[in-house]
Amino acid sequence: MARRACRITDSKTTTPLRSKTRRGEPGIDPRFTGRRRQPGLDLLRALAIIVVVIYHAALFGFKMPGRVDRFGWIGVDLFFVLSGYLIGGQLLTPLLRNQRMNLGRFFARRALRIMPAYFAILAIYFLLPSWREYPDMSQPLWKFLLSIQNIGLHGGTAFSHAWSLAVEDQFYLVLPFLLLFLCRRPRMAIIVPCLLVAGGIALRAFLAAQNPSVDGGVSFRGFQAWIYYPTWTRLDPLVFGVALAAIEKFRPEWWKQITSSATWLWLPALALIAYGLWLGEGQYLTVTACVWQFPLIALGMAALLICAVSPRLFFHRVAIPGAAFIASIAYSAYLIQKLVIRFVEQFFASHNIALTTAPVLLSVELCVYGAATILFFAIERPFLQLRRRIAPRSQASSPSDDVCFRSSGSRSPENS
Repeated sequence: MARRACRITDSKTTTPLRSKTRRGEPGIDPRFTGRRRQPGLDLLRALAIIVVVIYHAALFGFKMPGRVDRFGWIGVDLFFVLSGYLIGGQLLTPLLRNQRMNLGRFFARRALRIMPAYFAILAIYFLLPSWREYPDMSQPLWKFLLSIQNIGLHGGTAFSHAWSLAVEDQFYLVLPFLLLFLCRRPRMAIIVPCLLVAGGIALRAFLAAQNPSVDGGVSFRGFQAWIYYPTWTRLDPLVFGVALAAIEKFRPEWWKQITSSATWLWLPALALIAYGLWLGEGQYLTVTACVWQFPLIALGMAALLICAVSPRLFFHRVAIPGAAFIASIAYSAYLIQKLVIRFVEQFFASHNIALTTAPVLLSVELCVYGAATILFFAIERPFLQLRRRIAPRSQASSPSDDVCFRSSGSRSPENS
């Protein structure tokens, strides 16, 4: 990111702010009023929440043939890449135009996007303990309120999936200041991301070695608490996403060449993801898997994102029916999923219905999206409309800022 790059005008590759949308779509999701959705990113976000729900449903007995559900955790990594790309692009756009980054508006928009639905679900977990998927909460209330619930976390506890929301909260608390620092020191713009990725690799290697299992390999409990959940070991996909946004904004010719090569990227992307998953398939959790699985999968996800936005592939032009709506409710689905899965599991168990049949597997997914739709229209959407009035988008904002999740993801399914 050269110093003079902060003064470049917009690239010709930038998507127009206003274009045709299908009738009624802006009315459903206020983020797209007068704005164009990107079908490829909608598809990725929809796929991410689908596989995450499949993964979590399997924890309660809704297992798929061949146990392919065990790979669904990578949906969170896809959310992280999408989130880094979209939010990174949002923050970089004013720097590109040599404008001031409005931090107050950025944090206000993030809070109105994320906090209302999050606090609603958090209240259910603490006020209605009989509704929880597990008896014990994963963390005390103060950690959830401070968004540090991923620190010292162990699985098998209620609302543990909120760890990814904490990762994004912490990352985006620091990212604006980091970008301002790098814009004034362009030589560091390549060094810092490389240090973050390399530092994560070294840290995971150290932590894996410090948590051996008595049966060989790495202790799974130690892996969860020190490697899988903490922010400092899960930065790879977020960094890759922001890096892609920086290339798109400040190196448009590079971006054009990369997206033009998308027809050759999708197969290596899938190969990287498959290899990363294969590393974790041994009898024991190995140090190699702990060290390399996350960056390999994140790199593959970043390549898939390039394919999704490339004009050379149909994902960029063709809207898959239903993908945009699922993408819009993805954050609500992420928050409410385990509560719904638990209720559905109890219903089928009380009626002696097997949990592994195709109709049952489909029904649990549909129930999650049904509940997510209610949460979206009851809480998330009204606050998005409020956000448009009290914290409107900057005119310098990227047109693709709001296309995709908190984790989250971001929040694992989130975006701006």
